[in-house]
Amino acid sequence: MSAAPLHLREQPRADLRALLTGNEIVVCTGSGGVGKTTTAAVMALEAAHLGLRACVVTIDPARRLANAMGLEGLTNTPTQVSGPWPGELWALMLDTKSTFDALVLKHAESPEQAENILNNRFYRNISGALSGTQEYMAMEKLYELHEDGRFELIVVDTPPTRNALDFLEAPRRLTRFLDHRLYRVLMAPTRGIVKAVNVAAQAFLRTVSKVVGGEVVRDAITFFQAFDGMEKGFRDRAARVLELLTHEETAFVLVTAPRADVVVEATFFAEKLGEAGIPVRALIVNRMHPRFSDASPEALRERARTWEGTALGGLYDNLADFTTVAAREEAHLAGLAERVAPAPVVRVPFLRSDVHDLDGLAEVARHLFPREGRLRA
Repeated sequence: MSAAPLHLREQPRADLRALLTGNEIVVCTGSGGVGKTTTAAVMALEAAHLGLRACVVTIDPARRLANAMGLEGLTNTPTQVSGPWPGELWALMLDTKSTFDALVLKHAESPEQAENILNNRFYRNISGALSGTQEYMAMEKLYELHEDGRFELIVVDTPPTRNALDFLEAPRRLTRFLDHRLYRVLMAPTRGIVKAVNVAAQAFLRTVSKVVGGEVVRDAITFFQAFDGMEKGFRDRAARVLELLTHEETAFVLVTAPRADVVVEATFFAEKLGEAGIPVRALIVNRMHPRFSDASPEALRERARTWEGTALGGLYDNLADFTTVAAREEAHLAGLAERVAPAPVVRVPFLRSDVHDLDGLAEVARHLFPREGRLRA
């Protein structure tokens, strides 16, 4: 028996537009490859149409956002996108290392200390590749833009991850590292801690040196020594970043696709956000198959058999196929929609072509934020 269509709540898209006018930050989260980058860009574009100064932050390595906005490329600083809207549209693509460098410069106690860290080989290796660095720097860039005060709305396209809370955990992960016993042992020679600790540290480092090489260990020690005194600044900043992410004016939007495996991941995301006390404020489902008929697939197959061998029979067969797929997608989404209730559920159908320019973004916007008349980019 086919699944009945999942009916949307009253005026879901009006609620979605209210997310842009009623919040300072919108975080688009979800699995990789579900259209988070496009969704984030469309939300910022709509905010500009509403007269807001909006900035979208992408972590998309394919640089699709820059292409979609007609730009040669994006940098780690906001670039304004020109267009016929009363507000302002800005965009940037996160550069993890540049953001980390700026954070070091901000919290260093002197230019010399900053230079020692930035020139350290260990730092240069970890600043762009250490696990969790991208997530933390994405949140750091968000905090930086928020504190700048130029933008009324910031839309964040979160890094692709299978862990729904990586970006929320990143500030906590940093402070846990600063509290870790290994970090304190490595810092012991610079802090005058009792000789016994230094002896223990030396024994530990000799063992590590045999595994990774003495040069790597020396670079690491030099880095931690140069880092001495900066912990408080990093701790305080991490706490403020976490506070911003959990503020009532930060809205989380879950983006997904109607495939069964992707919906399972989206359900996991929703559960984890719920455990963290963060409500999903909207569910956006991209690449939905449209439902062209209220008839069941079985009824359409029967009509196809009646007209077998004719063009009309072929059309009924195709219609039955589309209806079967659409019903299956609705069945996949039913449990997820219930889990995020009362958040609005907004569907975006398959488009005729990929989104690669402002016209493509405007096409998606017509489904997320329908308005009277044609929305122009």
